[in-house]
Amino acid sequence: MYEQFRDIGRDLYLGGLVSSHAGNMSVRMGDRILITRRGSMVGRLKPDDLIETGLDADDAMVTLASSELIVHRAIYKATSALAIVHTHPPHATALSLSQDAIVPVDSEGSYLLHKVPVVEAAKTIGSSEVAEVIPPALRDHKVAMLRGHGSFAVGELLEEAFMVTSSLEFSSRILYLVRTLGGDHKEYRKSAERYETW
Repeated sequence: MYEQFRDIGRDLYLGGLVSSHAGNMSVRMGDRILITRRGSMVGRLKPDDLIETGLDADDAMVTLASSELIVHRAIYKATSALAIVHTHPPHATALSLSQDAIVPVDSEGSYLLHKVPVVEAAKTIGSSEVAEVIPPALRDHKVAMLRGHGSFAVGELLEEAFMVTSSLEFSSRILYLVRTLGGDHKEYRKSAERYETW
């Protein structure tokens, strides 16, 4: 299990999806959660950077867990997710400041993501408000954006949650480039290929 966290964490950092001490990941194991340590370097995780705690009840290790533990717990209780990846993808975060949903214009993003909801909270880091607004957005989507903060992605494995996170940022970069070039983009997809039908 440690190797999965280590490898995904390294790829998140090298992919520019988190800064040195940002982001967090977890997996659910029945009524237990394995989550990255508060303030850990996701790109250089060590075995003692993984903290095991309860899905419901706190224990002695909870003070070491990520500050987003409350959000991870809420997601696991509200969805069928077995893994969560939370990052701060730059282009997706920038787009979240002006949009209520990120809708990819590239074919791969359209196929994998369809559209990504953007929700907001007054206190954006590890708050009960975030724990209330993020889980509903993940019931029908694999990834959601918290406006101005970052993404929460879910999957059966950490790799799946990483995949949709990476796809979100890649599609957001393309969308940013299209807008930077100016003008309307050409709609190349036939209506049957648009995300609404997938």
